Amino acid sequence: MTGFGQLLGPDGPLAQAVPGFESRREQQEMADWVGEALAEQSVLAVEAGTGTGKTFAYLVPALLSGRHVIVSTGTRTLQDQLYHRDLPMLSKALGRPVRVALLKGRSNYLCRHRLQLADQAFALPGMEPPSAKVMKKVRAWAQVTRSGDIAELTGIRDDDPVWPAVTSTRDNCLGLECAEYSRCHVVTARREAQAADVVVVNHHLLLADLSLKEEGFGDLLPGTEAVILDEAHQVPDVAAQFFGLNVSSRQAVALVRDALAELVRSGHVNPSLREQLMKIEEVFAQALANVRGAKDRVDWAELPDAFIESLHAAVLAVETLGRGLADTGSDDAGLKACMRRAESLAAGLARMLELGPEEGVRWVEISGRSFTLGFSPFEVADRLRELMAARPCAWIFTSATLAIGDDFKHFLGRIGADDARTLRVASPFDFERQAMLYLPQGLPDPSDRGHTVAVLATALPLIEAADGRAFLLFTSHRALKEAARLLRLRDGFEPRYPMLVQGEAPRESLLKRFREEPHSVLLGTSSFWEGVDVRGPALVLVVIDKLPFASPDDPLLKARLEGINRRGGNPFFEYQVPQAVLALKQGFGRLIRDREDFGVVAICDPRLRTRAYGRLFVQSLPPARLTEDGDEAARFLRRRLAEAGLGARKAKTA
Repeated sequence: MTGFGQLLGPDGPLAQAVPGFESRREQQEMADWVGEALAEQSVLAVEAGTGTGKTFAYLVPALLSGRHVIVSTGTRTLQDQLYHRDLPMLSKALGRPVRVALLKGRSNYLCRHRLQLADQAFALPGMEPPSAKVMKKVRAWAQVTRSGDIAELTGIRDDDPVWPAVTSTRDNCLGLECAEYSRCHVVTARREAQAADVVVVNHHLLLADLSLKEEGFGDLLPGTEAVILDEAHQVPDVAAQFFGLNVSSRQAVALVRDALAELVRSGHVNPSLREQLMKIEEVFAQALANVRGAKDRVDWAELPDAFIESLHAAVLAVETLGRGLADTGSDDAGLKACMRRAESLAAGLARMLELGPEEGVRWVEISGRSFTLGFSPFEVADRLRELMAARPCAWIFTSATLAIGDDFKHFLGRIGADDARTLRVASPFDFERQAMLYLPQGLPDPSDRGHTVAVLATALPLIEAADGRAFLLFTSHRALKEAARLLRLRDGFEPRYPMLVQGEAPRESLLKRFREEPHSVLLGTSSFWEGVDVRGPALVLVVIDKLPFASPDDPLLKARLEGINRRGGNPFFEYQVPQAVLALKQGFGRLIRDREDFGVVAICDPRLRTRAYGRLFVQSLPPARLTEDGDEAARFLRRRLAEAGLGARKAKTA
């Protein structure tokens, strides 16, 4: 092995320089394996249990390798942590100054041209205009920002309509023809990335770059000698998005808005072009009307003929606009970009209409005043394999959840890296002492209409024993809403245990309140199953309502299952069970985040005991104490809280 692990030992430089650093054998082992993969430029997959310290385990050898490294993450939160905290701290501690760059997708950067164009933008159906107050704030910030990273501008919500108005997309970017190209924040960020030793990106941007969907800004990867993908369990799903196709009515509305603004700005607007723009609005509105009232997601085969006819009309309308813009004869960069967008949108619509059932799965998602056409191929593993083969360098995939037991076959098959070396590093936490897994008996089948009521009946004594301090995790929004309604009907519950419900406030706001209000109960679905880090006694109870099998209506799931069927496999055991196992491991992982953490995870799904595959789920979880006795679980919580000096409060009297 490489000896990088010694640097993470009790006598290494990090122990001397990093406050609170703790030497961990598991972290040292992972660092040695990563160092070897970097030296050999091989493919490695590492499952590193919670508390391993995997971030340092891959950053230390990466910094000392002398190689040009891309580090890709699943979330902007981890991206910012790596760039602003971990990399500078490690670089200083190791005495190894390196050039580090942070690169996000273009929608995270102010676009100067779009900001100028915002003055000519018109409000259109389905597209809320930004407020004058917010625009004033953005303009003031635009005068002083160096990076153009919109994360600098706090106090504006992520879904504010100002962002699509002042940031660019691959569709509406003018590229080299833009008058602001020399001052473009995206161009500057990519140039800095190409000159850096370590570049921190996210999976979406990496896959866009790999699949050449960010033309005009320079490829990040030609000189890259290593790609490290943290939170790698997300990679196959991100890849499926880039190898598929999406066309939305919002693209058409945005094209109409921007084309009209560019025509007014350049002085080329005329009645014929206005009529063509109105025609696009009309045909897309008609298409939406033809599916309004349908369920949120409709399989292509179930779509009404009138909707398909509307899409054919939309192709003609958008093609006509493209020709109309070309007929202006203008060399204006903004108009030429709108012409290219019209051609691209028409081609996307036409391609969506041409796709056959043997190529993948098509569907339509309907959301309020818009719809999106989606397509996913049956398999993406071959495409990922080709991308990695085209860029021979070290590829390192790591996450807390990659393996089923000790078996990486499922994950490696999904990324097309069947021959990769694998390492599973167990968590250093003492789960038998710190945690209890409670499998309640006698619950109804998850499909039973009374299941959520039974889950709450199981959870309430534990919530009382924990005095709040609980996550209730659900596999569906329907169950979440039902549980929230039932708990609010319980006399005195919410005053005693402040309820924080997903959807009623932003995710980070809910987590902040949960940490600050020590007796609160948070109810969440999939977005709270991973990437949530609550340490200490603020969280001592996690209740999971069902095994997290993906919704059978999910079109991406349908595509994968059909792909397995076509090659003669068993979709349930090859895909659905392994994916649910990994998701359950993520949910369990919310509880123990530190050596001093403790608590109970209750899984309210009788299939863990009644189905043969249930044993695989239990065996894949951390080795916590197992009980089927609710009283024992409650006693465990009371005892551990009392030992921590956090005994239950006295009940309020009337």
